[in-house]
Amino acid sequence: MEESILFAKKYLEDTLSFFGLNTDVRATSEDDVIELEVPSSHLNGFLIGQHGETMRALQFLVSNALKNQGYQYCRVNVDVAEYKKQRADRLADRAQAWLHSVKDSGEPLELKPMSAVDRRVVHKLAQDHGLISESIGDGRDRRIILKPSEA
Repeated sequence: MEESILFAKKYLEDTLSFFGLNTDVRATSEDDVIELEVPSSHLNGFLIGQHGETMRALQFLVSNALKNQGYQYCRVNVDVAEYKKQRADRLADRAQAWLHSVKDSGEPLELKPMSAVDRRVVHKLAQDHGLISESIGDGRDRRIILKPSEA
């Protein structure tokens, strides 16, 4: 795992240097996922991209480089200037209202479509609050239904 982390860190740092950003990427691992954190810089907007698209592309590049080099651990998460962490915190704040609504009314609530990362955050919060959550739909229309527990 340590070799995979070092390779991923170096690969991302080399990629960023092509854009004129020479920085030290923080690399850790959690649950077999390599976490790469790019510190805040003057290129934040460029590196994050619209709705995080550029970050996802960087993740894809690093993950494929790991696979092509034969490393066992290939799941990668790239975060620029804590964008993903802040987004997850904002979503968690909004989700609290949804969870309380379901608990208070006892009625299921169907949420708008959201990304897999956002759905994971909501599923975790629902579980922590004793609610049932299920994903329905396909592709970009995949969404969550929150339901009161049947206990």
